[in-house]
Amino acid sequence: MTDTIPTEFEVLDERFAGIGGDKRVEILHTGTRWAEGPVYFPAGRFLVWSDIPNERMLRWDEMTGAVGPFRQPSGYTNGNTLDREGRLISCEHGNRRVTRTEHDGSITVIADRWQGKRFNSPNDVVVRSDGSIWFTDPPYGLLSDYEGYAAEQEIDGCHVYRADPVTGEVRIVADDFVRPNGLAFSLDERLLYVADTQAGLLRVFEVGDDGTLGGGKTFAEGRDQDHYDGLRLDDTGRIWTAAGKGVLCYDPDGTLIGRLKLPESTANLVFGGLKRNRMFITATTSLYSLLTNVTGAPPVWAAR
Repeated sequence: MTDTIPTEFEVLDERFAGIGGDKRVEILHTGTRWAEGPVYFPAGRFLVWSDIPNERMLRWDEMTGAVGPFRQPSGYTNGNTLDREGRLISCEHGNRRVTRTEHDGSITVIADRWQGKRFNSPNDVVVRSDGSIWFTDPPYGLLSDYEGYAAEQEIDGCHVYRADPVTGEVRIVADDFVRPNGLAFSLDERLLYVADTQAGLLRVFEVGDDGTLGGGKTFAEGRDQDHYDGLRLDDTGRIWTAAGKGVLCYDPDGTLIGRLKLPESTANLVFGGLKRNRMFITATTSLYSLLTNVTGAPPVWAAR
């Protein structure tokens, strides 16, 4: 039987008052060192997530509830997503690269260098509907052997990158971050939200037709221990972000409207399930889940 804990939604604005779901949050698995990068595969009805320090990826089966290994060693994989063809896109701390897992299980390297220099440790990734791949590159995998391999940075700074789907060209699209982390596009893909974890900021950029970014203003500032990490949007455009011991919800106007409280420091989240209304949350030692009355944003392969 799956363990559960009471669901604690905190309403901070009347716009959050109608949001709810299961009365208890399920603990689908526990025993990880630092759970990250959840990604839901609708075709197989399973979820994959990363356990970075243990250099493994785990798989939870929605039909049976069984948890087992997905990949080990994993290259200290952190963030994951799916592309338009349903293939797994992963950020590998240890190998300092972004990869694609093909349908036959083989791995294709999307990007491992910028101007001949190795990346720091790609952290999180999102795919736009044009096929371009956007990822962040803080140095967490270089700081010690805990989440990667201790090494010196070859690139001066921690940036946000875009990989072109046709040419494979990788270019810096934002270079003024301290520790860029989670990222997500608005529903119309005209905006890109990016967390700067160490700076305690959630920023928003305008996305140009040519794939460039403009603006970069502060969308929200963290409070106390609310260090922004992974991001996801629902189908109304609200921004949900793992931060501190819980998940914060922001209205598109930047107002913090609510919070889901959890007993551990959270890292990331994703909407999944048959109706995209099941929230999966990775938080330190555990994978949590609850069915909500909120529906996640349409997947990248759906019409925008």
